[in-house]
Amino acid sequence: MRPRHTALAVLVAAVWGVNFVVIEVGLDHFPPLLFSALRFLLAAFPAVFLVRRPAVAWRWIVGVGLALGVAKFGLLFLGMEAGMPAGGSSLVLQVQAVFTAALAALVLGERPGRVRLVGMVVAMAGIGVAAWDEGVSGSAVGFALVVGAAAFWAVSNVLTRRAEVDDALAFMVWVSLVPVLPLVALSLLVDGVDANRDALTGLDWAGVGAVAYVAAGGTLFGFAAWSFLLRRYDASRVAPFSLLVPVFGMSSAALLLGEGISAARWVAAVLLVGGVALTSLGPARRGPALAVAGSPGLGAQEAGSKA
Repeated sequence: MRPRHTALAVLVAAVWGVNFVVIEVGLDHFPPLLFSALRFLLAAFPAVFLVRRPAVAWRWIVGVGLALGVAKFGLLFLGMEAGMPAGGSSLVLQVQAVFTAALAALVLGERPGRVRLVGMVVAMAGIGVAAWDEGVSGSAVGFALVVGAAAFWAVSNVLTRRAEVDDALAFMVWVSLVPVLPLVALSLLVDGVDANRDALTGLDWAGVGAVAYVAAGGTLFGFAAWSFLLRRYDASRVAPFSLLVPVFGMSSAALLLGEGISAARWVAAVLLVGGVALTSLGPARRGPALAVAGSPGLGAQEAGSKA
């Protein structure tokens, strides 16, 4: 890769890693499901009027919108609201690569080779260490919700692959339309009208900035830049940079939020990131490999590589 493109890939990983810290800030201003709805609302408008709908069936847009926007991000924000730290969330969410490989084997017939199987075992060992650490010192409920978010991210990855998306950015914009109303309805049901009204009437610049960052930075800029790189390089050249996401996530959470990083979490990080690398980059026995390593949004690296 050219040096400036390498720098761009690192910048995207940094933006996505810091995204978890910004989510933590946003959760101080909004109920979690409302915050997620506002994120997708800003990501969709006004971009939806400027970007042509991708040439895929509506069922894929709606399916990915529900799996990614409602289930994945809803569970992630709820998990962080329940006490899962930003740095730990950025790490645990990477288990989506293992879930994606397993789901692709079941649904798409992509049998993982030995390297991928070893990677899956190593990554799951990392999740076990992280689960023990969170059970001892953190929120077991928050941890379970973030793992659930990773599972639904895997569902959205496989749906995106089945959709055979040609333009990942346009797909992300139109997908962002889908979760807004369901998330608002769920927020009214779970958090109540008063909590939502108070959050919106008490809106300040920190809250606006948090929504703007996760929508414009984490979603639109991140996927535009990632798609740009995937149009010019093989997915196997680009995907490893996403393994930097938990590095930036954990370090920025430590620097900006004062989150401690226990010895067990370092062990979990080594096991999980190493296992994800093997799972994502190891060859499949049949069909092309899914490049699914850790971007916190669409999981559309494979889709972008086809553009």
